[in-house]
Amino acid sequence: MQIPPQKTNPLLGLMRQPKIYITLPSQGKYWPDGSLQRTPTNEYPVYSMTARDELILKTPDALLNGQAVADVIQSCVPNILDGWQCPQTDIDAILIAIRLATYGEFMDTTVTVKGVDATYGIDLKDILAQLVSAPAWDERIEIASNLVIYVRPLNYRELSKASAESFETQRIINLVNDKAIDEDKKLELFADSFNKLTKMTLDLVSNTIYRIDTTAGSVTEREFISEFMQNCDKNIFNAVKNHLDKLKDDIAIKPLRVKATDEMVAAGSAEEVEVPLTFDPSTFFG
Repeated sequence: MQIPPQKTNPLLGLMRQPKIYITLPSQGKYWPDGSLQRTPTNEYPVYSMTARDELILKTPDALLNGQAVADVIQSCVPNILDGWQCPQTDIDAILIAIRLATYGEFMDTTVTVKGVDATYGIDLKDILAQLVSAPAWDERIEIASNLVIYVRPLNYRELSKASAESFETQRIINLVNDKAIDEDKKLELFADSFNKLTKMTLDLVSNTIYRIDTTAGSVTEREFISEFMQNCDKNIFNAVKNHLDKLKDDIAIKPLRVKATDEMVAAGSAEEVEVPLTFDPSTFFG
């Protein structure tokens, strides 16, 4: 039986094409095998969002569990085969690139100072350039001559899980402030939320560690690393956490300094104000 020739969609040329190309801040490092289709130049095409992508980002449950963002990343950057594996070093750069490809390079953001609102236009190309040129992830922490710890960025799945747990903990804390709840129940809720918050912090720090070198050799087993971090001297734990906090600050989007409006100055503002840039997917793509 003769197989009929496969037809080519005549509308193919009218479908979306790459709008921009980006360089990943991680340079492709920390992406597990099979999660990123690498290119020789480390430049990746970014497409604008489809109508389906926009609808996904308006689904509360999909936003809360992170599925919406993972799906949109894979849709708009086809070389990314598993959005859940995106390291935290690359997430903001990818989301900004998608917004830029979809809506253009400028984004309005409103700032309130001394009760006065003002809207400023932010050039996303400048923000993207800032992220791409951020310091490389410094994975080596030398605690002592006989103890060196290596850390990696958390991936999007781990960050989403931590965000959901933090949201639940905050919900419990809000209940503690409810005057309708008796004091014994409040103490129980507070203890529960404190324990969860402590465990979450320990797990987040432990999960970033992928290797520990000692004079006895290297340890990479997840369970051994976790046990060590739960029972090590607090100075070791704090050294790792402080190092991670610095790395997080290095890759974070820095607030912009802009000139205050006449109304702001009249209300008591300084001549310049900071514009904090937070990219919450539920509003960033609105």
